[in-house]
Amino acid sequence: MIQLFLREEAKRKEDVREEDSERTKGMICLLKQLESVIWSLITRSEARLWLYNTISCITSITPYQKRELFASLLRTTSKKGLASQLWQLIFQKRPHEAGTLLAERSYVLEKFFQGNQTRILQWFSNFSSTGSRHKKGAKALSRFAFVNRNICWEELEWKGKHGQSPAVVATKPHYFLELDILRTVENFLENVPDFWTSREFADSLRDGDIFFVETKFFVDFFVGLMCEEDSRDVWEVINEFLMESSFSVLCQHLLITLEERDFCTFLESLCKYLNRRMEPNDFRDSSCLLEFVLSKFSGYESIDQLLLLNAVIYRGRQLLKLLHDEESQEEQAKVNDIVSHICSISSSTNSFAPVLNECSKMKTTGGIMILGLQSWAFHYALSEKCQNAEAWESLFSNNGISFRKSDKFALLHGDELLEENDSEMDDGASTRRKSRKEKKRKKKRKRNFDDDDDSYDHDLLGLDTSNSKLGLQARDGSWLLSTDGFSASWTNADLPEHLSKFCFSTWMKWAFAKWKNAA
Repeated sequence: MIQLFLREEAKRKEDVREEDSERTKGMICLLKQLESVIWSLITRSEARLWLYNTISCITSITPYQKRELFASLLRTTSKKGLASQLWQLIFQKRPHEAGTLLAERSYVLEKFFQGNQTRILQWFSNFSSTGSRHKKGAKALSRFAFVNRNICWEELEWKGKHGQSPAVVATKPHYFLELDILRTVENFLENVPDFWTSREFADSLRDGDIFFVETKFFVDFFVGLMCEEDSRDVWEVINEFLMESSFSVLCQHLLITLEERDFCTFLESLCKYLNRRMEPNDFRDSSCLLEFVLSKFSGYESIDQLLLLNAVIYRGRQLLKLLHDEESQEEQAKVNDIVSHICSISSSTNSFAPVLNECSKMKTTGGIMILGLQSWAFHYALSEKCQNAEAWESLFSNNGISFRKSDKFALLHGDELLEENDSEMDDGASTRRKSRKEKKRKKKRKRNFDDDDDSYDHDLLGLDTSNSKLGLQARDGSWLLSTDGFSASWTNADLPEHLSKFCFSTWMKWAFAKWKNAA
């Protein structure tokens, strides 16, 4: 049976026997081997994406700090990839703010449309049968033509045999549908320069719809204003956007553009804003644990440790999924052998103190890495060895975890069955309605599982939809555990991750006390 080491033993460093020391060295050697196998399973880019997502969960960053973090990166002229991604994000989230900036520089659109028929047709071919419904460039063109009809009406080209007068078009605005858009706009490009700086044309740009005609042109334009011209009003929009956007959104969209050196610079800046005196109130909280790790994460040569630590702590299920892939049979065999040895050593010693003492000798991140790898080894072992209710309940008892049986996931509760029978006797029609609702609910739940891969990936969660597995789930039910104050119901599929994280958070509290005393 797996020994989870959930009870801290008051064992002084000098009391650690030589036998314990040898076992600890063997354990750490195995964990290093496990680290090597895990690296063979994942790519560096994948590990970085996982870390970006975890960093995005941090909630303690203030709007001012958030702005400074990203603005400092953006002000480096070599970060044009980051700047481009930022403007694409602004176009998506706040197009009207960028549109206002463009409206004040509407003259640049003269070059944008010159010699490009596709752009002209996309923007100006939006006339309707009623003048009030003209849109985008069509609206600007019609309004400017009426206001300045004395100087530009002759530049309008019509598809019919003869032109239309302003008076006729004013009463019959659908005549604008007969306008030859290409020839008219080309005439305006050549002969009506005032149109491109007019209020009518500028107003058509303010909502930002123009950005989706050809995004790259406008991204390059705003990056130039930001990096080369250092335009004050452009930076005001950027700073406001950074202040008001969520840290999560900024991380998920912007960090992916950074080279590793720049990402390390970002991490160093982020660490300055984290509380270095934080206490481990609850290391099971993703944000709290990551903030603690980052606050101690300095003076490193690479981010390998942080990438792997994030993978084993927060992406344990994804690692299991990769390991069970058909192409990873060799790696799975290695992990199985390593974890078996780790569990064997764990069950042969009655104390976790030697491992903690060894971790306390290392740099903080090195020690955390050992504990993280150990917890993932247990994650793997629990997912492989505990396959039924008897195994789980034996594990709980042997590790001092109080539990209560829960039937939350039984196929049908006894009281529900009783209610249904009573309902059948009292009102058959009501029963049929309930049956239809139940079928609809089950169908909807199945559809949600199929559609939402991120939240309900069957392979990732270890869920088997076969009849036999569902029958096992129904018989075994789930458990309420003392690990979380009996606040949640845990099933076979979720227990390996929950218990491994609980182990890690428990060990981290003990290790934190040792590092604090050694400081």
